[in-house]
Amino acid sequence: MVSERLLTMKKRVAQPVKENGRRASGQDRQASLIAAAATLFAAKGFNGTTTKEIAKAAGVSEALVFKHFPTKRRLYAAILAEKASLNELLEPMEAAVKARDDHRVFTMIARYRIRPDVDSTFLRLLLFSALEGHELSEMFFGKHLKVFYDHLASYIRIRIEEGAFKPADPLLAARAFIGVVVHHRLLHEIFNIPMHQSHEDTVATYVDLFLTGLSKVPAIRRTSGRATP
Repeated sequence: MVSERLLTMKKRVAQPVKENGRRASGQDRQASLIAAAATLFAAKGFNGTTTKEIAKAAGVSEALVFKHFPTKRRLYAAILAEKASLNELLEPMEAAVKARDDHRVFTMIARYRIRPDVDSTFLRLLLFSALEGHELSEMFFGKHLKVFYDHLASYIRIRIEEGAFKPADPLLAARAFIGVVVHHRLLHEIFNIPMHQSHEDTVATYVDLFLTGLSKVPAIRRTSGRATP
């Protein structure tokens, strides 16, 4: 069943005509098509969505869809390029990496996906692309999840070599932590299980549990912004 949130998103897709009556530019129309397609792909999957439906949701002709995106695959790639940008996470995280601030590194990664305003469209696209078994799932993994794994695994490897973390397979450790975050999102965004803690306390708990098991020195627990021994 399509969630009410996705239906609401579908109704709010940008239209090709601006409020002042001027015809939308090519860039505006592309943005409208990407927004419409992302919503439909997340609700019905790549194979279950037609270009006719995308055109209708965006308020344009099907011919205009093909003009901007000759294939659905091109449109899907454009969605990934827009939604899979990790610069907003990786660039700020560099300072924490250089400072060897383990708690901040893991917190930033968890908080990037566990937050009140997170868009569930991306997770739904990931699930559909994997379940449908087409080559787009590899594109999705390579442009998003693998980047997460590789960066975190690299940091864990460095901290193991420096003696801060216990010996462990860095890639498996990175997958374990990100797996916790993804599982949390599955529970609360896909299965609609109510959260019993705030987003901040949830992130803090996951980070504390993971670092307690990985660190050679007991991690300092931080709850609600306060550090406690």
